[in-house]
Amino acid sequence: MRLRPRFSFASACFCCRCHAAVTQCAEIALKTHSTDMKNHVRLDPVDNVSTALRSLEAGAQIDGVSTTVMVPRGHKIANTAITKGEAIRKYAQVIGYAAADIVAGDHVHTHNVEFRNTNADYEFCTDIRHARPVAEADRDTFMGYRRPSGKVGTRNYIAVLTSVNCSATAARKIADAFGPEELAPYPNVDGVVAFVHGTGCGMAGSGEGFDALQRVMWGYACHANHAGVLMVGLGCEMNQIDWLLEAYGIEQGPLFHAMNIQDVAGLQKTIDLGIEKVRAMLPHANEIQREPCPASELTVALQCGGSDAWSGITANPALGYACDLLVAQGGTGVLAETPEIYGAEHLLTRRAEDEKIGRKLVDLIRWWEDYTNRNRGSMDNNPSPGNKKGGLTTILEKSLGAAAKGGTSPLTGVYKYGEPVNKKGFAFMDSPGYDPASVTGQIASGCNLVTFTTGRGSAFGSKPAPCIKIATNSQMYERMVDDMDINTGTIISEGRSVEEVGREIYTMLLRVASGEQTKSEAQGLGDFEFVPWQIGATM
Repeated sequence: MRLRPRFSFASACFCCRCHAAVTQCAEIALKTHSTDMKNHVRLDPVDNVSTALRSLEAGAQIDGVSTTVMVPRGHKIANTAITKGEAIRKYAQVIGYAAADIVAGDHVHTHNVEFRNTNADYEFCTDIRHARPVAEADRDTFMGYRRPSGKVGTRNYIAVLTSVNCSATAARKIADAFGPEELAPYPNVDGVVAFVHGTGCGMAGSGEGFDALQRVMWGYACHANHAGVLMVGLGCEMNQIDWLLEAYGIEQGPLFHAMNIQDVAGLQKTIDLGIEKVRAMLPHANEIQREPCPASELTVALQCGGSDAWSGITANPALGYACDLLVAQGGTGVLAETPEIYGAEHLLTRRAEDEKIGRKLVDLIRWWEDYTNRNRGSMDNNPSPGNKKGGLTTILEKSLGAAAKGGTSPLTGVYKYGEPVNKKGFAFMDSPGYDPASVTGQIASGCNLVTFTTGRGSAFGSKPAPCIKIATNSQMYERMVDDMDINTGTIISEGRSVEEVGREIYTMLLRVASGEQTKSEAQGLGDFEFVPWQIGATM
């Protein structure tokens, strides 16, 4: 049974029963009252803070409490007095601790809230909610590209993939040779894309960093959205192309070629030969046409960036609902950004299908605590300045909202960065919170679509998997309408339900998978967002 929490305006309060976490949200129903009453949202009765729906002057009334100072839109207000050291609660979860005594009506933010590392007593497999699966014969379909491997693509690119930074110029020049005029005779080919990066040498030839890069290279070389691949190296780099081909059993053929600048005898000769190889691939790639495929063939990256206070109230729960719909269809949603589930991981371990999966997630959290500690950082390095301006105070608050992108379905697997996601359902992949690096890993893991929620506004796009941008609030959507595909701010501004908006997102997944262009695609984004995560020393 899916929990159906409801938001309602009453006495200027906007309350939600969300079963201990916003991640459980399935529907939000708004009861509209007069405009002057819509001034804040309180997500759970046990919360001791509310969120301002608009900028509030000092003296604004909230449940019989007067604001003591001006509170910006999206920022938190104390519903009651909070003593120094007392937990501050939002989503019925701890998001920080009072750094000083806080008076009822005070602005609650970085000046009076402190972060503490999580110390959870983890539960495993205690919140398993199996959605009723859609019968295979009744599943939704999209128009996709079936590959000989059995995978299904949503786009049909030819990739020029580099093993090392030293071959980046050659790859870019090869791809740049194929503009609209050159590609006009091949309408089924979406483009020729260079995937270049700044690593591949000056690194250890084994260990976490090398293994992660190899997984990314393999993931892109064999990605379902690529009809053909040309790999370009220098020849003497640490990240040898031959090692990759041998390790993963990749064979060269009409739609897969590899070459090194040193073997070809120079940069210009490599560019010329690369252009010839890609030109020979185009007729083969163009023969591949879209055909009906079940929604179960979709693997969707669940990503957020430029988050604000509304991310965990509108966009992320709506995307979570869309993820649940996709999982019921037999598809896959992949959550990532391990530092940005910190403080919410205990909610995910409860959804793990077995204890082994849950403990893998806890092990990742411990790895990140050690990683940040030995690099003299803090898990609370995030939120960013923009996140804080948007009302987010600690990583705990941000994480609780971010985890909502994963909906309520059982957690079927926890994967390394760029590791192939080989089981359907809701999965988690380890990655940094840095969006380009995280999405690069998700695409390498097999995601053929990307969803990206944003509250501050983000100019992100990706290739070969198209990126759907989802605005958390109507003000930003209207300001950046050329960049945003969906406005979930209507949950607040128009009283639409999370369920309704979630279905809108799910429907757009099918349309984009079938070839509809996203706004980031229309603006040409995605050529510079290939950023493999560099782990370890550069030597």
